[in-house]
Amino acid sequence: MATPTLSKTDAMEAAAAASPFITVTFRIRRFNPEISDEAQWQDFQIEIDPKERVLDGLHKIKWDLDGTLTFRRSCAHGICGSDAMRINGKNRLACKTLIKDINPEKPITVEAIKGLTVMKDLVVDMEPFFQAYRDVMPFLVTKGNEPTRERLQSAEDRERFDDTTKCILCAACTSSCPVFWNDGQYFGPAAIVNAHRFIFDSRDEAGEQRLEILNDKDGVWRCRTTFNCTDACPRGIEVTKAIQEVKRALITRRF
Repeated sequence: MATPTLSKTDAMEAAAAASPFITVTFRIRRFNPEISDEAQWQDFQIEIDPKERVLDGLHKIKWDLDGTLTFRRSCAHGICGSDAMRINGKNRLACKTLIKDINPEKPITVEAIKGLTVMKDLVVDMEPFFQAYRDVMPFLVTKGNEPTRERLQSAEDRERFDDTTKCILCAACTSSCPVFWNDGQYFGPAAIVNAHRFIFDSRDEAGEQRLEILNDKDGVWRCRTTFNCTDACPRGIEVTKAIQEVKRALITRRF
């Protein structure tokens, strides 16, 4: 009895059916000031497992197709915050966004976050963002002599600002804010979140000072409560709620 065999075509089709890889188009907004003052879109087609991340796709493009593609990344595990970008029109971390979750049957658009000057491709100038962060004094301030033991705090006191300790300074919230897009002088959600973290820390003694900083014309009152920042935060911080709590503290001087 003859043993059934697969033709070469059948074998190739069977192998393709068993492969986890799919063909995906990445549509990336490219910008190189050394070449042109205008940005342009460029398409790349790659074979990738849909369970992999957008960051993996960008690596594949840079390593295999175009070494000039420029973007930031570091830990690749959603902790460093360096790979925030607009993916299909929404601020996300490339290392936390799975290919299968963003409709890979259509081109995946990738561009730099808005509101900050693009330096090259997906890299923006983060200095204005970090300056706003520095301006709100993001550190514990105490008076008197240095203690001989750690400063104790109850679980309830710690819970008061627990949510805002999660910020990884990715700028996804700030660069999703329409007020920030139109006026780069606004402190922005991330700076306010980091001020909140210390204003409501029972061990800190500079709450009034931070509130006065945020009471400026470019401070917390510029917020229009659109919830873009909360939707954009990859850490799930209730950003808009934190901003409202800072506003309330400014009015009542209770925190």
